[in-house]
Formats: sequence, C-alpha cells, structure tokens
Amino acid sequence: MGRGKIVIRRIDNTTSRQVTFSKRRNGLLKKARELAILCDAEVGVVIFSSTGKLYDFASSSMSKVIERYDKLKEETDQSASPMAELKYWQREAAILRQQLQHLQENHRQMMGEELSGLSIKELRNLENQLEMSLRGVRTKKDQVLMEEVRELNRKGNLLHQENLELHKKENLFKQENMELYKKVYGTRDANNINGAHASLLPNRPSNDEDAQVPIHLQLSQPHHQNCETSSKTTNLGLQLH
Repeated sequence: MGRGKIVIRRIDNTTSRQVTFSKRRNGLLKKARELAILCDAEVGVVIFSSTGKLYDFASSSMSKVIERYDKLKEETDQSASPMAELKYWQREAAILRQQLQHLQENHRQMMGEELSGLSIKELRNLENQLEMSLRGVRTKKDQVLMEEVRELNRKGNLLHQENLELHKKENLFKQENMELYKKVYGTRDANNINGAHASLLPNRPSNDEDAQVPIHLQLSQPHHQNCETSSKTTNLGLQLH
C-alpha cells in the first residue's frame, strides 16, 4: 500500500515538529544546491527555525544574492510609474548611443582614418585585425571561385552528354531514313537511281550521272467502242533529262 497523504498543518508535538523541520530543511538545501549546479542558477535560501536559529545556502555569495534581489525588487516597484519607465528607456538610449559611437570609431580606424591618437601597440593590434580580415576575405573568394568552376564543369559535362545524345539520334534518323528509302524503291532501284533522289537522304552528295538515267514508262491506251483492234496497246518511251 502507498503512503497516505500528509495533512499540511502545524505539528503540535514538539519532538515530531523538530524532526520534520530537520529532515525537510536538509532536503530543501539539497534541492537548492542541485538547482544551482544543474541549471547554472544563482540561488539563495534563508531559513529561520522556530527557535530563531539561522540556516542559509547561497550558490555564490549571500550578500551578492541579497543585493541583486534588492536592486531588481526596486526596479520592479518603480516600473509601475511612467517616470520610472521613461528613465529606463533613457538609460537604454544612452547605452546604445555609446555603442554606436564606439562602432563608428572602430570603422574609421579600420578605414585608416583617425589613427593619430593610437599607440604602437594599438596600431599593431589594428594591423593584425586587418590581416585576419583580409585573409578571411581571400579564403571566401577562393571558395566562391572554386564553386563556380565546379558548376561550370558540371554544366559542360551535361552539354557534352546532350551533344552525344543528339549525335546518336541523328545516326538513328539516318538509318531509319535509309531503311524507309529501301522499302519504297527497293534495293536494286535504290542502287540505280540513288543519285536522282539523293536529296531524300541527309548529308549525301548528289550524282549528276545518275540524275540523267532515263526512266521508261509503259502506258496502255484506254478501250474505245469505234476501234477495230480494242486490245492494241501503245508503248511510249519517255526520257527525263
């Protein structure tokens, strides 16, 4: 069976009350120490017993913790008034103006201006900072150039592959065109009148001698009712120049 819930109220028995105080005090201080270590928190615990005895724990210094608490407590109390908020923002603006002035001074020194008030050590430190900055800029520039070169090489390889694919498609088209030409004219006619139809084949020069080969066509006359010899045919010889 689990433990029953303890009623949170004052313990009447003095001995029991003292024992409970001792146990819970040690547990509270242990938890405060663990919280400070694990969470990197600034913790301060102050305990007064019923007899007026003091028990305390501070992660850094009790006086420092109390001073910080008083300061934040005062700012919290004053933040409720408009004048306190106005003073707070005025302090923040003054801090920002100082930071801006310091940054502008550093920028002018980086640009080689207003160096008259600097000592040898300060000038040497400034020179080292400039050299480190210049080294970083050059490193970044070389990195960007290398990336651009790699990108150009990649695009060049892609173009080369596309060019090879186009050559393959061109050769395949030539083969298909040749096969189609052979199917239409036949193998023997393709060899005889290859020059006459050279324009059908890509990248094939024309032949003048083959272009002058005569083509013989045989025509038959249509049937007429008034002709005595209806089965007579006429052979015509046509020569193409």
